[in-house]
Amino acid sequence: MNAENVHPDTGLLAAEPSDVPEAVLEASSLEAAVLDSLATSDADDPADFDTDAGSDATDPADGAADPATGAADPATDDNADTDDDAAAAGPAAAEEPPATPPTGTMSAERLATKALEQRLLGGERKLRRREVAAGAGLSLLSARKLWRALGFPNLGDDDVAFTERDQSALSTIVDLVRAGKLTEEAAISVTRAIGQMTDRMVVWQIEALVEDMVHQQGVTDAVARKRLVSELPSLVDALEEMLVYSWRRQLNAGVQRLAVRAEAGLASSEEGREGDEDDAPLPLARAVGFADLVSYTSLSRRMNEKTLAQLVQRFENKCAEIISVGGGRLVKTVGDEVLYIAETPAAGAEISLALSQAFNEDEILPQARVAMVWGRILSRLGDIYGPTVNLAARLTALADPGTVLVDSMTAAALEHDERFVLLPRDAENVRGFGEIHPVELQRGSGRGLVLD
Repeated sequence: MNAENVHPDTGLLAAEPSDVPEAVLEASSLEAAVLDSLATSDADDPADFDTDAGSDATDPADGAADPATGAADPATDDNADTDDDAAAAGPAAAEEPPATPPTGTMSAERLATKALEQRLLGGERKLRRREVAAGAGLSLLSARKLWRALGFPNLGDDDVAFTERDQSALSTIVDLVRAGKLTEEAAISVTRAIGQMTDRMVVWQIEALVEDMVHQQGVTDAVARKRLVSELPSLVDALEEMLVYSWRRQLNAGVQRLAVRAEAGLASSEEGREGDEDDAPLPLARAVGFADLVSYTSLSRRMNEKTLAQLVQRFENKCAEIISVGGGRLVKTVGDEVLYIAETPAAGAEISLALSQAFNEDEILPQARVAMVWGRILSRLGDIYGPTVNLAARLTALADPGTVLVDSMTAAALEHDERFVLLPRDAENVRGFGEIHPVELQRGSGRGLVLD
């Protein structure tokens, strides 16, 4: 790195000027060889952005123009032979219409797909990866780290796969690093969160739209997927608006949970503790719960695709509704099991009892085993970790169908609340925890959660 390229305030490399000439980076072919050797190592090391684009502009060997003269290279000009033939044939041949339609004509379906792509990507694909990286003032190595974090497939130097919006997006996240608002590691982590969450979201949305078309329009799944291309343009703006709206609301709620009220939650979790518990060093106090459908594996083997899809969707919808009404958060769904959290032991208990009751009363879904533990956790990558999570999972396996179990410390936190009845069970030896004392949680006074 050259000293004159270092930003005087942040120590990060300054961005390259926007009018980088094509002849600037003569070492690009060398870097391409280096990248191949680093392909494995750079995936494991998200840090160390190289914002010196001086080694990544378009390789003169990749383009069709001579960097010194700007003239087309005859060896790489695909139209050179065609032009020569047309000139030799004379004007009459040039004006004669072709006997058959041009082979490059796209079908209506392909045209619709192309139009949708340009709308979603912000324009036509015109840029190669080195051009995008250079335009953002980045090395190709650093750009590839961000693209991998977003979940994009690897592309070659000759693939024309990017638009100006790709370059703008790359610059946006890099500018946060240059301004010192994010470290390089944080930038990679935030970018990966966006990539993984939006990937799952669009798969979910597309499948929901296809399923709806199959039912409402009476077409096959294959036909619905093709028809989606023509249906989607009328939905894009509304879906994008809802995405931004939901993200802002969720961000505000997350700030309240994870920042504003975090200290109060830790203080409330001190009761009954001696300070040497396995989860003592962890930063968040949460009620952690699992709900696991009984006999799901055997049921799924007897169901066809449509029936199984309906069962899974019914299970997820019911869980999501109850958990959100109870003020909790659905962390994830894994097949026949949901993991959820709440900010207080009472909120966790209400959600757990409501889930158990809902499955007991459902005419389609089987019963569920439910367990909840009040303790401390680590929240990372959109998931939660720690002994509290593991203990809740172990208790779920011990619960009888249609019942809710808690551990003795959680029971102590709930024992003076008249809304709950606590029935001690025999001690159990649990792998990784030794002897524990499960307590069955039942409904006491009050109505419990009320679902509108």
